[in-house]
Amino acid sequence: MPGSSLPPLVEPAAELTKDEVARYSRHLIIPDVGVDGQKRLKNAKVLVVGAGGLGSPALLYLAAAGVGTLGIVDFDVVDESNLQRQVIHGQSDVGKPKAVSAQESIAEINPLVRVNLHQEHLNSENALDIFRDYDLILDGTDNFATRYLVNDAAVLLGKPYVWGSIFRFEGQVSVFWEDAPNGQGLNYRDLYPEPPPPGMVPSCAEGGVLGVLCASIGSIMVTEAIKLLTGIGEPLLGRLMVYDALEMSYRTIKIRKDPESPKITELIDYDAFCGVVSDDAQKAAAGSTITPRELKEKFDRGDTFALIDVREPHEYEIVKIPGAVLIPKDRILSGEALAELPQDKPIVLHCKSGARSAEALAALHKAGFSDAVHVGGGVLGWARDVDTSLPTY
Repeated sequence: MPGSSLPPLVEPAAELTKDEVARYSRHLIIPDVGVDGQKRLKNAKVLVVGAGGLGSPALLYLAAAGVGTLGIVDFDVVDESNLQRQVIHGQSDVGKPKAVSAQESIAEINPLVRVNLHQEHLNSENALDIFRDYDLILDGTDNFATRYLVNDAAVLLGKPYVWGSIFRFEGQVSVFWEDAPNGQGLNYRDLYPEPPPPGMVPSCAEGGVLGVLCASIGSIMVTEAIKLLTGIGEPLLGRLMVYDALEMSYRTIKIRKDPESPKITELIDYDAFCGVVSDDAQKAAAGSTITPRELKEKFDRGDTFALIDVREPHEYEIVKIPGAVLIPKDRILSGEALAELPQDKPIVLHCKSGARSAEALAALHKAGFSDAVHVGGGVLGWARDVDTSLPTY
């Protein structure tokens, strides 16, 4: 039944050296962990997918705890906007590959840990090969396509994984393990059988995240990993832990195996499965996208057009393209803002990077605004290509 403790995932290493005994003494004097538990951690191989918001605290604490081998999957580079929450990176790491920056921080915390770098984009071709050699996976990714990929690869290899997600002031954590002993097994698709429609759930880049939330959720993920590796306590298998930072509450919700859940037999095309941008938006954008430079040329020529910014009000306050009128995307999609749009001049839409404006564009085309276009790259593209004095976020 859910809620009981599981056998340890990892056999103990042969011994702890004198230096390791000194380093891990505060673990060794906890009866439940002890020398045996620490030896298991030493022998453990844990893969962390993403060295970002959740991966940062997770990697630091897994290393500090003495997990013998850590793998890092990340192909991104450190950006200044990461430093508000991705504490494994520092100012001098901006522009450096995240995997390399994370490895250097780990070496400072615990030089006894072996680190494997997988500096590639995780996909259906390489996931099984990367996962195969690890005992446990930690999923710190921020998009649905990769989450389903991580889940399905873990299921196919019979491996447990700890999953976490964060948004604004709220976080969730659970443990998924299809092949768990005692018939406790379930996987991410039992909780989320299908991805949400494209554009429905904003990413952290669109919606924001309180930086310290990453520490709260990342540390819970590491706690779960340690419990699984050493066989202590009751892991979150069959339970979803929901944390609300504003009301400072933790609550757990039971997850049950969904008998309707299809059997996972192979890895699929996850971008297509999650429809990163909806078909309508892709079709609408196909012949109706202009670049930020082309928008600048329209201004320079004195063209008559209405520039509509479909982001949220707080984003508009951070940075805006001069002359843009704010009409948030949801008001366009619901139809309530259609009456506010001018009928006598062409409409140009933009958002932060182009995804939301493509969704709004599809709605305008359907409503008869057939000559409407949107700006590929959005206000970020404008700040990069046209007016570099503007801040980005």
